[in-house]
Amino acid sequence: MTAAIETAGVTKVYGTKRALDGVDLTVETGSIFGFLGPNGAGKTTMVRIVTGLAHATAGSVRVLGTPVRAGDPIGSQLGYLPDVPGFYDWMTGAEFLYFAGRLFGIASAALGSRVDQLLDLAGLRGVDSKIGGYSRGMKQRLGIAQALISAPKVLILDEPTSALDPVGRKDVLEMLAAMRGRTTVFFSTHILADVDRICDTVAILDRGRLVTLAPIHELKRRYAASKVIIEVAGDAGGADALVDEIKAQPWSTAVARGSDGTIEVTVADMPAAQRAIPGFIAARGLGLARLETGEVQLEDVFVHLVGAEQR
Repeated sequence: MTAAIETAGVTKVYGTKRALDGVDLTVETGSIFGFLGPNGAGKTTMVRIVTGLAHATAGSVRVLGTPVRAGDPIGSQLGYLPDVPGFYDWMTGAEFLYFAGRLFGIASAALGSRVDQLLDLAGLRGVDSKIGGYSRGMKQRLGIAQALISAPKVLILDEPTSALDPVGRKDVLEMLAAMRGRTTVFFSTHILADVDRICDTVAILDRGRLVTLAPIHELKRRYAASKVIIEVAGDAGGADALVDEIKAQPWSTAVARGSDGTIEVTVADMPAAQRAIPGFIAARGLGLARLETGEVQLEDVFVHLVGAEQR
């Protein structure tokens, strides 16, 4: 089966700045693919190159087996939602979708049913107010519906949940999850929880370089034995000193304080950590309430791979 998106050696240089450096991606057909990286990693630059909105300095891009060249029409097989979509605020959601459908030349007989289906998918069926009165979440859902109006095989979204409140994020993610297996969804984001929740595969970009590309379950399995959760009883000063001592150990790669007072440690040598930590706790007169290995989240993998450990 032809991959939905393939890039080979994609590089983008702006003057002396290398925004992308030899990025190779393969996005499987029908998957929900998370393109993850900190702000400024090069995600939007990559999205613009994949959609044909920008030239690559070097490398190649194929979407559904067809080479992508900057300036060529994107075509109806690819839907795109930028990070800040634009709307005509005086239109209703239905009017906006009809307008977008006519731009694609969709016949009137088919357009009506497609608009109704997409309004249902976006949770906007029966909403007669003007777009200018929509919440940010409603606008994002309408933007995704607009990107789907031509029934594309590939949907590309740039930061689709950025700046949304929790309810808006939940609605948008549920909308994307409903497309699994029917449309290939590629979305860039810096919000790790969104990727962890709905994506099959993730690529992590850092300073223009691809750090990893793998199924999420494989990344978690790879780092599954590297996290220890500690809960201690005693004074806060002793717990702070314990954190500092653990950070200084050669087997400790990241230490974080949980909102519930626990201490989460990412370790490079689990046996060494399990031997040393109880002694550190006892030496400070603290009580050991819990010491266990924890489930690794995508955030743990991300912090480890991009080298931003909390030391």
